[in-house]
Amino acid sequence: MPRAEGAVATAPSARLPMADAEELLASLPGVISVRILESDGGGIGDVHVLTAADVSPKQTVRNVESALLAQFGWRIDHRKISVATTSDAGRARAGRPSAGPALVPPTPRAIESVRRVYFEDVEVRRSSRALWCRVMLRKGAEIVSAEAEAPPAERARVEELVARAAVSALTRAEGDALDLALEGAELVTAFGREFVFVGVAARQGRGATLLTGSCEVRDGLEAAAVLAVLDATNRWIARGR
Repeated sequence: MPRAEGAVATAPSARLPMADAEELLASLPGVISVRILESDGGGIGDVHVLTAADVSPKQTVRNVESALLAQFGWRIDHRKISVATTSDAGRARAGRPSAGPALVPPTPRAIESVRRVYFEDVEVRRSSRALWCRVMLRKGAEIVSAEAEAPPAERARVEELVARAAVSALTRAEGDALDLALEGAELVTAFGREFVFVGVAARQGRGATLLTGSCEVRDGLEAAAVLAVLDATNRWIARGR
C-alpha cells in the first residue's frame, strides 16, 4: 500500500527517536527550540519550531526537511512544520516554564557556534571558455567569498563546481584551523523530488571524517549546492571539531 504524503515508515514495534530528531533540529541555524509531536500511528505529526528573526521561516522549513531526510531518512510534508519567529531570543529562552511540555533549546554555546556562517549569495557564469562561479557566505558582519572555475573540456557539473567554491569560502570564513575538502556533489532524485547531495572530507590530524549533507532543489541548483555544504558541516563545526 503506498504511503501517504509526509508519512514516515516505521516497524510496528519501533518508536522513532524523537529526542534525537529534536536535538538535530535544535542545532540548525537560527533555531531556539523545537518540539516534535507524534501522530496517532506512531510517526511524525507536527513539528513546532521557534527561531530567531535572522533566519526566514521559509528557510527554516527547508532546513528542517533536509536535516530529517539526510540524518534519519524521514520525509515530512512542509505543511506539518510550524515556524514561530521571535525578535528577542534571550527573553524567549528565559521566559519559558521549567516544567511541563516545554520546548528544549540547545545551549547558548551550541547556538552561537552553529549560527556562525550563513549563505549570502551565489553567482554562476557560463561562457565558451569556462564555467565560473562565486559563492558568498556571511559570518557576522563580514562577507567571505570564494571562486571556482572549470574549462569546458572538463564538463564540470554546476552543483559540484558550486559546492567546491562553497567549501573554499567556508574554510576562509572559519580560518586556517578548518581543513575541508570536497569529496563530491551529486544531483539525486528521491520521493519524486530533486536533491543536491554532497560529501565533504574533514581532516583531523592523520585521519579524516566524511561529512554528508543535502538540500532539496527549490530556489535553483546553485543555491541548493551551497546549502547542502552548510548542512554537511554545521553540526561538525558546532561540536568544536
